[in-house]
Amino acid sequence: MLVIESKKKSLDTIKAAYPDAYIIDVTSHAEDDFVRLSPFYPNGGIPVPFSPMKTSASVEGIWQGLKVFETEGIDKKMFGVKNMKNIKRTTRKFGECLGHQKGVNSEELLGYIEARKQIYLPSYKWVLENRCADLVKTIRVIAQHKTVVLLDYETNTDVMDSRKPLSHASLIKAYIEGNYPE
Repeated sequence: MLVIESKKKSLDTIKAAYPDAYIIDVTSHAEDDFVRLSPFYPNGGIPVPFSPMKTSASVEGIWQGLKVFETEGIDKKMFGVKNMKNIKRTTRKFGECLGHQKGVNSEELLGYIEARKQIYLPSYKWVLENRCADLVKTIRVIAQHKTVVLLDYETNTDVMDSRKPLSHASLIKAYIEGNYPE
């Protein structure tokens, strides 16, 4: 069984709810190899959707790099960020987010949910299949024998819910369970 829990909860609370569970931190603050499952982690060579021959160090680099704001267009430098720091591009700095550009050479802007479906989901799935298959396999094997709790800062599992960021831990769970959102 796979369960998503907030990293913001105390470990004691999580252990009380799932006493025999194997707990895995999949955030950028994980202290083991599972940090590679963080969208911020520089797994490298991740194809930028709708952008032939363009790659990014991280999924978050793609997501932030293709954002278009009132006062700022895309930022391809985000594709090269490898230290997991200063990668967020905010409305405070650049004004309202107008959408995500559909690739580096397009003028088409995607709304938030459409960008999530066409940019974020395929990019993260690529990482699961091409850079983290070993970790996915490990989680799958453990989950066959005991409950696995995946810790994430976000717990939103609904791709269509634009009010909260999507939990990448929920994408790991969905992928392992064979129902990754397409």
